[in-house]
Amino acid sequence: MRKSLLVIIGLFLSFNILAQELPFVKEPVFQAGEVLKYKLKYGFITAAEGTLKVQNSELKFDGKPTFKLVVDGATSGTFDIFYKIRDHYDSFIDKDNLKPYFYQENIREGGYRRQDKARFQQENKKVIATQATLNTPSKQTFDLVSAYYFARSLDISKMKIGDFVKLNYFLGDEISQLEIQFVGREVVKTKLGKIKCLKFSPSIKPGRVFRKDSKLYLWITDDGNRVPVKAQVEIIVGAVTMEIKSADGLKYPLAIVQ
Repeated sequence: MRKSLLVIIGLFLSFNILAQELPFVKEPVFQAGEVLKYKLKYGFITAAEGTLKVQNSELKFDGKPTFKLVVDGATSGTFDIFYKIRDHYDSFIDKDNLKPYFYQENIREGGYRRQDKARFQQENKKVIATQATLNTPSKQTFDLVSAYYFARSLDISKMKIGDFVKLNYFLGDEISQLEIQFVGREVVKTKLGKIKCLKFSPSIKPGRVFRKDSKLYLWITDDGNRVPVKAQVEIIVGAVTMEIKSADGLKYPLAIVQ
């Protein structure tokens, strides 16, 4: 279970890149004060809950103003009794280009404890972390938290069904990549109402969590916010679903079907 909660949430919420820089819209689709809450279900049981916040930060890096992105994840119900998870993540990103400057995590999963920090030197293509200094393939490398917010602001206006998007991210002591395919458009029923969505299918690596033939699907709002509202993936035993619980402080109206 080590890092598994963030990995699953990150897969649900993130895109990936290669050596070229990906274009994004003229300004972020999110704003300070946005708060998103999700529940992670294993079958019909709510296994965990997550909260994502955007805050204005007083910290500047290289003289540039930043947003502070905050993610908290915790198990709930029966899962909290048998395997308690209390994970906290912070990422400070440039307000203009949305690249991360600094990332830190405080992970408590059962008896496992981990604290890590990482300083991103985008121009030098390096990530200086607690455990290692890593070279990156491009000047656009993210942690999983900043990857999620950057991905929401990507310019995907020209994407067609079957097209792919890729993006680099740092996690633990390595740089990884994901490939996400645009599947199409669907209307998804959520606690916020029926919402017009864009559907994507990120690639996943088989192993201790995912089967070789596992498929992951992600639905994000087809509006200015690009908020993930649902995700679903098959794991070794059963399936995990992420569903949005609430969305406050959004910059634009949701694409709700009346």
